[in-house]
Amino acid sequence: MKATVLTISDRASRGEYEDLSGTEIIRILTDHFGDKLECRSEIVPDEAESITAALDRAGGVEKVTGIGFTARDVHSMSTSEPADFIITTGGTGIGPRDITPETCRMWCEKELPGVSEMLRAESYKETVSAVLSRGFAGLRDQTLVVNFPGSVKAVRLCTQLMLPVLEHASAMMAGGGH
Repeated sequence: MKATVLTISDRASRGEYEDLSGTEIIRILTDHFGDKLECRSEIVPDEAESITAALDRAGGVEKVTGIGFTARDVHSMSTSEPADFIITTGGTGIGPRDITPETCRMWCEKELPGVSEMLRAESYKETVSAVLSRGFAGLRDQTLVVNFPGSVKAVRLCTQLMLPVLEHASAMMAGGGH
């Protein structure tokens, strides 16, 4: 399995503070999946262009200019193996620069509302402010994208909740049944 963790934070991207939430997601995923997981990470600012470029890199999409290229052509020209899973942390709140859900929604082809609904419902049991999280989950080709809030406490809970979902989704995306 291949996973990419994208930390979306202006301050972390400028080096003003250490990315603890992305590091925690990677730790939990690695502890759970061990050698079955190849994990990459990236930190980008809260800017649609930067987020989209990071999603493209993680999803194996190379930007191609020219006339006559289809989405399938572009995907086959990719220089990197796409991630099975992209987990983002940060940018899901109601702040003026929180644009992660909107950007991921535009990048994905299908929405998976049950995932984000489950994460919000379970997070609400821990903190009432979880109702303000606007996280999104969706698919592009064979890559599952899930948005987590930016706090370490939230990513611990959300990552633990997603572990069995990731295993099942991986099998389904590989052609397995329910």
